[in-house]
Amino acid sequence: MAKERKIFGTDGVRGVANRFPMTSELALQLGRAAGHVFRQDKRHHSVVIGKDTRLSGYMLETALASGLCSMGVDVLLCGPLPTPGIAFLTRGMRADAGVMISASHNPYQDNGIKFFDRDGYKLPDATETELERLIVSGELDSFRPTAEEIGKAARIDAAAGRYIEFLKRTIPAGLKFDGLKIVIDCAHGAGYRVAPAVFSELGAHVIAVGVSPDGKNINRNCGSLHPELMTRTVKEQGADCGFALDGDADRVIMCDENGEVVDGDAILAICAVHRAREGTLAKRTVVATVMSNAGLDCSLREVGINLVRTDVGDRHVVQEMRAHGYTLGGEQSGHLLFLDQNTTGDGICGALQVLSILRATDQPLSRAKRVFTPMPQVLCNVRVREKRPVETVAPVVDAIRSCEAAMNGRGRVLVRYSGTEMIARVMVEGEDSTGIRSMAGTISDAIHSALGVID
Repeated sequence: MAKERKIFGTDGVRGVANRFPMTSELALQLGRAAGHVFRQDKRHHSVVIGKDTRLSGYMLETALASGLCSMGVDVLLCGPLPTPGIAFLTRGMRADAGVMISASHNPYQDNGIKFFDRDGYKLPDATETELERLIVSGELDSFRPTAEEIGKAARIDAAAGRYIEFLKRTIPAGLKFDGLKIVIDCAHGAGYRVAPAVFSELGAHVIAVGVSPDGKNINRNCGSLHPELMTRTVKEQGADCGFALDGDADRVIMCDENGEVVDGDAILAICAVHRAREGTLAKRTVVATVMSNAGLDCSLREVGINLVRTDVGDRHVVQEMRAHGYTLGGEQSGHLLFLDQNTTGDGICGALQVLSILRATDQPLSRAKRVFTPMPQVLCNVRVREKRPVETVAPVVDAIRSCEAAMNGRGRVLVRYSGTEMIARVMVEGEDSTGIRSMAGTISDAIHSALGVID
């Protein structure tokens, strides 16, 4: 069913704003469909809506709210707020669902819409498929509440404050960060107000960058995809560490006091080892994806921690964690999941956990990260014009097999398509840094020749 869907992708709906499927017309229909699905009885219903700082957010927010109200659902508008903040507020305000308008790490001209259920978890595929069916079938045309049955919309001025207080409660009571100088890069995105406020209120000396959104500069040469701004600022300011969020603040990449980047795999290792020593790591297990570095397996295995891998995407990580009672998981890209704290990836929460560990163990991040030793890894992105199954593209298959044969079992190759962009991602791991760079180039060239965008 998922392959037949035309509206929903791997993480909600995403695309170029004002082009299908990210049009105001479709947003209104999504609101109507969601209102129908979540309004299953005559009691009072409400849906929380948040957004990042993209210019198109105003257009989509208004359309979604209109669609929901037209189905008799009240709308609670939070304005710019991180995705995990919307998940938290959906639960905290006892709403029937939450909606986040964001294209995450994508450039400003893109936007997206993703839904959360009343418990703050992303919707299962079956529910998204039902929303799409309702839109395509036109079944909702006959549902037209009138008079007092029409919903209303209201701004929730305290939304950011409630989320800030929640974040502070994710670390031990009484813990303060006095004396720590930290850099926070908010990517001109949804966390631009919340993130600096959290760490300042906890006593840290905060140097905030990427906090001047203009609707068009989100993720531009900043944030988790471009950590150079963070690392440069840390070194210039003599800070203890840095944190870089993405556009909707559900992921974080860090750097130590020397400006060396600390990615999601290293953060997972730091948190896992600390929790295992404290006896708080559920089932002594961490969940990661197939993209995580092979060094994570080795580093965790050395201290008796099990690593479970899933397909790429925080949705798959959460599903595995919920199914087996695990509480720590994430992705190399910086999606960090602490299911004993929140129901979705939370970049600010992740930064708080690491900073708490540094304070508890009285060590710099450069020392804490030594629990993880990565295997040499190369990642390449290739823009493609179509997403033909990799196994059906003979030149690419031949290139992969040739590289795997050369590594003789002492490395691995992974080629996959992005779920949200027209990009093929190539990952090669192995013992020889020079060799794997060459292999990644060979495979990338084969993909470009067969499927690449024609200039």
